Amino acid sequence: MRLQGKVAFISGGARGLGEADVRRFVQEGACVAFGDILEEAGRALESELRGTGAQILFTPLDVTSEKQWEKALQATVTEFGRLDILVNNAATGGPGGIETTTRTFWDRIMAVNLTGVFLGTKVAIPLMRETGGGSIVNISSQMGIAASTNSNVVYQTSKGAVRMFSKTAAIQHADDNIRVNSVHPGPIATEKMLAGISENPDQGHYLVDRVPIGRLGTPEEVANGVLFLASDESSFITGTELLIDGGWVAQ
Repeated sequence: MRLQGKVAFISGGARGLGEADVRRFVQEGACVAFGDILEEAGRALESELRGTGAQILFTPLDVTSEKQWEKALQATVTEFGRLDILVNNAATGGPGGIETTTRTFWDRIMAVNLTGVFLGTKVAIPLMRETGGGSIVNISSQMGIAASTNSNVVYQTSKGAVRMFSKTAAIQHADDNIRVNSVHPGPIATEKMLAGISENPDQGHYLVDRVPIGRLGTPEEVANGVLFLASDESSFITGTELLIDGGWVAQ
């Protein structure tokens, strides 16, 4: 098992890409703690996986709160003894161009997508340093690299900032043996994405047409990439980005 003996924390782990990460990490032998504002869904996933014998812990988490981050990661260390892996997955978005975006909307998206990544990383670093290092994987987006007329300006800006934050953290903490990388998924067939496409089929056609491989990705395909960067298989990789976008950015 590729994560045997490792302890991981995943934010936004109750649904979507985060849930896929939780399930994949458990399959590979990790002790997994995860946080989310979706407490009912988080408790249900925790109960399900615990029933399979998994070492699993759910904790309510609003990633915009430093105190909640401290509480969640301390609970992880109390339960499992250490912290080896952090996946900053929690994110949000919404429609809107520059002129239609309010300051309140801008601040909210930035708080979740960027400040949440900063806070999780800040709280995790001393815990990882205590045990000799670790791996931090920050979930960005292909929209953090390639601009689009059909994507929200705040979302794209926040995800581009996650990419640069990851590089800076990687360089500043290489001596601590803490690796930091970003993952950039393209359009992925999550429950939320599919619901949106059901309401607006033209959006689905647009997304598939933009992907050279000709389909949406799956949460499991993204989780496999996150798993690689979290594991010791990527021990000489830090400060870089992994695109899992079906070729979107390459064209």
